[in-house]
Amino acid sequence: MDHTGPLDNKMRRLLNYMPLLVFLIFWQALSSSGAIPENRLPSPAAIAGGLAELIHDGLPPGYGLAGHFAASIKRVLSGALLALVTALPLGMAMAYLGRLGDMLRPFVELLRPVPPLAWVPISILWFGIGDGSAAFLIFLGAFFPILLNTISGVMSINKRLIESSVILGAGKRDLFIKVLVPGAMPSIITGIRIALGIGWMTLVAAEFTGVRSGYGLGYMIMTARDIQRPDLIVSGMAVIGLVGYCMDMLIKMAEQKLLRWS
Repeated sequence: MDHTGPLDNKMRRLLNYMPLLVFLIFWQALSSSGAIPENRLPSPAAIAGGLAELIHDGLPPGYGLAGHFAASIKRVLSGALLALVTALPLGMAMAYLGRLGDMLRPFVELLRPVPPLAWVPISILWFGIGDGSAAFLIFLGAFFPILLNTISGVMSINKRLIESSVILGAGKRDLFIKVLVPGAMPSIITGIRIALGIGWMTLVAAEFTGVRSGYGLGYMIMTARDIQRPDLIVSGMAVIGLVGYCMDMLIKMAEQKLLRWS
């Protein structure tokens, strides 16, 4: 029996961040001693100052960090959601209907190795420069992890469970909702987590190609590069990392609630 209380769990979580704190202190010490030049790699203090500047003044001036965050999160979620609503039912069908899976697998294996950034010229040709092009690239990056993990999740379900459900009179709708989706859910959630990570990586590169609104974390980092402000570049990178981490934590919390039965 586990006798650890809530306080012990909180202490354990805090201790998990100790290596990161030690690393930041060591990094700051090296920067302060001159071992790491500030113009090459800004110190944690300089990065914190750059983050405060981005929040207060914005980059370009007047384009606040909140606006950049909102624009980027909208693009990521749009592309990832589109990937989810297309890859989930397709993956279910490919796994459950073997003939369909055999027919579509060559197309999947042909397109899957192509990196989303290779589609940049096509996306600009189809959707122009803007949110549509960025969402399409994110969709491409997020689609295959969700698709393949959905197929893997359905294939891992005990065949006897599916056969028993059919024998007991489960229709296709009930079989899909009550057997296939719950059985594949752990693998699907893993695919979503991977897809969001790839989505953020794709987003930054997609925003490098240009955005009409002037907002976006990738666009902000590109602007900092143009004015040669490495502190603002790394501050933008830190924001992306923090947002990605928070999104992953939210998915983990949702996973714990959805899979309480497992």
